[in-house]
Amino acid sequence: MTKKLFDYQVDEPVEGFFLLKDAEVRIAKNGKKFLAINFQDTSGEISGKFWDASDQDVESFQAGRVIHLKGKRENYQGNPQIKIFQMRLTHDGEPKEVQQFVEHAPMNTGAMEEELNSFVFEITEPNWNRIVRHLLTQYHDAFFSYPAAKKNHHAFAGGLAFHTLSILRLAKAVADEYPHVNRALLYAGAILHDMGKTIEMSGPVATTYTLAGNLVGHIVLIDEQIVKACQQLKIDDQAEAVLVLRHMILAHHGLLEYGSPVRPHVMEAEILHDLDELDASIMMMQTSIAHAEPGTYTERIFAMDGRNFYRPEHDGTKAADPKES
Repeated sequence: MTKKLFDYQVDEPVEGFFLLKDAEVRIAKNGKKFLAINFQDTSGEISGKFWDASDQDVESFQAGRVIHLKGKRENYQGNPQIKIFQMRLTHDGEPKEVQQFVEHAPMNTGAMEEELNSFVFEITEPNWNRIVRHLLTQYHDAFFSYPAAKKNHHAFAGGLAFHTLSILRLAKAVADEYPHVNRALLYAGAILHDMGKTIEMSGPVATTYTLAGNLVGHIVLIDEQIVKACQQLKIDDQAEAVLVLRHMILAHHGLLEYGSPVRPHVMEAEILHDLDELDASIMMMQTSIAHAEPGTYTERIFAMDGRNFYRPEHDGTKAADPKES
């Protein structure tokens, strides 16, 4: 059976076909070019450095291409890394289909769409419902195929919709527990909060940020689309209901320094921010813990203050040995 990236142990030779998720040209201290690469397959991604890259190497090894790699699995500053011995583009007859190396959401599009529509049905405020349906239709294909981020959490095909569904399930639990929460507002905000990433990012393969993504960002981008939707649907974009919905999106990063133009000033906006943080953090920890052996620490997670996490010997991921009971 063909080994995946994370099947290889530290110091074990690596050989196989992988996708170049990223291949960024940088300049080393000696003034020579090198490529900062992220190799990817369905098990995840691991970085590597291709030193002394020629102009031809830069032209050949571009993000989105499948390559054959020989190297060694290492750890660098607590993070997995591939030491590259040899790398080339695939030949005729070798794997070239990009999709077979792309990690996907654990649910298919049909199942995610069906569950998400059940939440849309519960958005009982008419204008919120109309706006949500309008934008879901407009960005349907990208919403159900894009990742939720280039790196960190839900960085896989379909990750945006899967992240949204996870938040909706959490939102349902909160609304069931606290009857005063406006369920319709929380659901509408959850569905729209990251939809701007369909404009901010390029797609599920070799994901990059678009010009609009870099210069404007997904929060403002989707707020603009909400206003445009109101104009097309003949809804007053200055009505309180619309302003409250826009506030849900504009405030969901929680702090100004994290990109939100405003901090949450509506209870449901604070809840959405908290649930967004919770789901992203759990996904980052889950991904790293899955790649760590029991009794060891994970790699350091940059987006969680560079912390690493210990995976206990008995973490509930396998059945207990009957002899131990």
